[in-house]
Amino acid sequence: MTERLDYIGKRIARKDGPEKVTGRAQYTVDIRLPGMLVGRILRSPHPHARILNIDTSRAERLPGVKAIVTSKDTSGAMHGFVETPRYPPDQYLLATERVRYIGEEVAAVAANDPYVAEEALSLIEVDYEPLPAVFDPEEAMRPGAPEIHPTHPKIKEPYSNVAGKTETRWGDIEKGFSESDYVREDRFESHLRTHGYLEPQATVASYEGGKLNVWTSSQGPFIKRAKLAQTLRLPFSGVRVHKAYVGGAFGGKVDLFSHEYCASLLSMKAGCPVKFVATREEIFTAYRHGQPLIVEIKTGVKKDGTLVAQQYRVINNCGGYRGSGVVVIFLAWGYMMPPYRFPHLKYEGYAVYTNNPVRAPQRGHGCPQIRFAVESHLDIIAEEIGVDPTEIRLKNARKPGEQLPNGDNVHNYGLMECIKKAAKHTDFQKKYGKSRAASPPGERLRRGIGMGVSSYMSGSLIYPNSSSAVVKMNDDGSVSLLTGALDIGQGAETILCQIVAEELKVPIEEIQVIAADTETTPVDIGSWISANAYVSGNATRMAAAEVRKKLLDIAAEELEANVEDLVLEDKTIYVVGSPARKLTFEKLVAASIQKRHGDPIIGEGHWRAMRDVPFHPSLATTQGRWSENYASDAQVAEVEVEMETGQVRLLRAVTVHDCGFPINPLLIEGQVDGQVSMALGHALLEEVLMEEGRTLNPSFLDYRMPSTHHMARSECVEVITESYETGQAYRTKEVGEGLVSGILAAIANAIYDAVGVRLYSTPFTPEKILRGLGKIE
Repeated sequence: MTERLDYIGKRIARKDGPEKVTGRAQYTVDIRLPGMLVGRILRSPHPHARILNIDTSRAERLPGVKAIVTSKDTSGAMHGFVETPRYPPDQYLLATERVRYIGEEVAAVAANDPYVAEEALSLIEVDYEPLPAVFDPEEAMRPGAPEIHPTHPKIKEPYSNVAGKTETRWGDIEKGFSESDYVREDRFESHLRTHGYLEPQATVASYEGGKLNVWTSSQGPFIKRAKLAQTLRLPFSGVRVHKAYVGGAFGGKVDLFSHEYCASLLSMKAGCPVKFVATREEIFTAYRHGQPLIVEIKTGVKKDGTLVAQQYRVINNCGGYRGSGVVVIFLAWGYMMPPYRFPHLKYEGYAVYTNNPVRAPQRGHGCPQIRFAVESHLDIIAEEIGVDPTEIRLKNARKPGEQLPNGDNVHNYGLMECIKKAAKHTDFQKKYGKSRAASPPGERLRRGIGMGVSSYMSGSLIYPNSSSAVVKMNDDGSVSLLTGALDIGQGAETILCQIVAEELKVPIEEIQVIAADTETTPVDIGSWISANAYVSGNATRMAAAEVRKKLLDIAAEELEANVEDLVLEDKTIYVVGSPARKLTFEKLVAASIQKRHGDPIIGEGHWRAMRDVPFHPSLATTQGRWSENYASDAQVAEVEVEMETGQVRLLRAVTVHDCGFPINPLLIEGQVDGQVSMALGHALLEEVLMEEGRTLNPSFLDYRMPSTHHMARSECVEVITESYETGQAYRTKEVGEGLVSGILAAIANAIYDAVGVRLYSTPFTPEKILRGLGKIE
């Protein structure tokens, strides 16, 4: 059998490309069902208030209104991004007794058309008693601050409004600092951004004959089914989530949202399908944005730059409910840990309730924020002790095979090679520091170069923890792949087809994909935690390998040959050295049905993240294994700064990354370019402006996202640390989230290299640069 790769590692066009470019792809907003009603949600105008009474009688009498629901219709159902014994659900699907942020859902209406629905909302009378509110997380932590929720009972410090805490340590932190030659403390802050998905939040729900059918713009159908079944008190078999194309998510569509629940409940009450599509203003004002973090770092180093001790205090503003706040303070530790080794650590992370909208994962989920802080801090230390920025990173970078303090192993970890290649590819050491040293006074434009490093996990234990796949042969020798994986733009269906094609040597166009339907496809972990290529991919490989084995066994019997002497090629199996002795897949399927008790040749595959670990790690203590695979990268930014205006332009972004091996280099390049663009927006343009819980710029007209004229030259260099062999499990590494992080830090470091202004908060605005230059006060 041959080991040449015909499909893996090839630049194959997206499987869903023709559907999308021809407009045939059906998104949730495109779904039309007979008799479908329009759903709308009434939201709180107050950041914090007690609900005294809700009167829906006038709205109920309005012609065209078919159903109205409030908290009394929800049976007290609650939900949360995290639902564990330590962190049980803390948010009602519709507000009960109190509202805790502007835009919180209070009631929902289903009507014949949007005009009637909007009028009905205006007729619902809600009596509120405003309560004191608090919006800054550090103010909310102070004793005596307005109580949004009681502080978690496990928190022993005298803080208010603490939703959860992550705390861990290793070594002896005080000893580490005492043994250090240089100790430095810094504080970094990141700001509020939105995901910027083009397709708004949208759901269609149809309850008929005891069955709830749902189409929703999401990141995985199985977690949505589980949450809807639990909150609506339905059996899992009573909820079907159908496949719909997704117009972007970036972490913002993982969890259950109130509109999904309300559309379902309204359909159950009205007896008709209900469609809800959020307006862009609603998304900006009431939906979940990313996680702003405050990061305080204290580091001790030796004279040669060797890291000795690090101490972190991280504060997250998680909004009116816990959301993913207790996850991001855990992840901040997780993204701090892999790149560099240091023998002594103390880490404390706090998720804090405020009267702001709830927060959610956003591409990287805390990694950009923590790497901006760490990599900026490291550059400052390097300059203070006179060590080159590249050398301090190489001196402390983890090597292949290192064991992490939590018990994970980095295996074939390519970080050192990434740093070396990034420095060489960009002539980093020749360029760094030259602009500040050589630029004459009054020069209008200055250029700088900076580096950032990050590392990201590839799959972990989060519901549903595993993926399964079914590969079945058809009578004509073509193949069907059944997978629960949802393609949200990352190319999931394409790479899974490539794996099937490689295992069976079947052309991509001969593989039909049935995907992301809880009724007709097997369970899948979902398009988040960067698990698709590794977890869903290995499940698909196992299913295809089982089909491959069956085909070879039948061919060996029919051709009177040894399995070892057979070759698969283009829907055919032949004997090596005797290509005329061959059988088509079509004939092999017929032979299997005839001689193997009707078996049409079906293979199953199952893959679980962290296969040998029973439970996910503790969010509170970090104890326990987290991930089997760690991607790594070094990114370099070259910027130009206009000295009179403070405007920054990203000229060049170089990404050198260890993705294991590239299943599809074309898709990888798209992921890299997309993350560079997103980091550019994070660094220079994007910000959700809020004042006392109210969004001030609730549209794309006022929220500045990168456009074509902002784009930089993006270069991608791969470091190959793994390999793909047919019939064998593989370790590929994520490429869809981690590369948004190092480049953010690289931009900050490049600005400093250009003009000598160190920035401690995002975004990197002209005002901050001019203030640093002493040109404005």
